[in-house]
Amino acid sequence: MRLKDKVAIVTGGSRGIGKAVSELFAHEGAIVIIWDVLPEGQSVADTIVKKGQRAEFTNISVTDKVAIDAEAQRINDTYGKIDILINNAGITKDRTLHKMSEEEWDAVVDVNLKGVFLCTQVVSQYMKEKGYGRIVSAASNVGLRGNFGQTNYAATKAGVIAMSKTWTVELGKYGITANALAPGFTLTEMTEQIPQEHLDGIKNQIPLKKAAKPIDIAYGYLYLASDEASFVSGICLTIDGGVSR
Repeated sequence: MRLKDKVAIVTGGSRGIGKAVSELFAHEGAIVIIWDVLPEGQSVADTIVKKGQRAEFTNISVTDKVAIDAEAQRINDTYGKIDILINNAGITKDRTLHKMSEEEWDAVVDVNLKGVFLCTQVVSQYMKEKGYGRIVSAASNVGLRGNFGQTNYAATKAGVIAMSKTWTVELGKYGITANALAPGFTLTEMTEQIPQEHLDGIKNQIPLKKAAKPIDIAYGYLYLASDEASFVSGICLTIDGGVSR
């Protein structure tokens, strides 16, 4: 088991990539704590526990600093440590530049950028105390190359990459690594409504001629969260089938 007895927080762990990460980490021996505003997180945790693995769910927003403080304290008091933070929670509110409202900009920045900042700021304090930590934050290949109609989303994902590089410098002396992971187009609940002809067009633009499955991305998180990546910090691991070549 690559994460045996590691305590791992997974934000946005109720569905899609976050669900795959939660399930994979539990399978690899971690104690998984799912943070999400979606109640489906409870069923994900229950399913993991039924398999004889360890998981729990807390209904929490990554934008709620007071709740993050209290929950991180509880986890540390319960388990004596927090080893891994997966900043996976994110939203989209796509609109072209001149049609995007200030509210749409703020909502995406609050979750995708400020949420990552708040969770990392709080959780890394407990990692510093133990001299060990793995922080992996969700970027996107859109943060590397931009995308039509995603000014807000692209800006937050580029910001996540920059923050991760900064944390590498600030936290490295405490035994903490900080990395970003940039998925490409991935088949999740959010993509199920895409018309087949449009989906085929997207796949045709990917050199591997297929979209990622959530587990494809989860394996990247597993590597960066494991001790196998103990000397890997400050990178953005891109998993997009060759789009960002």
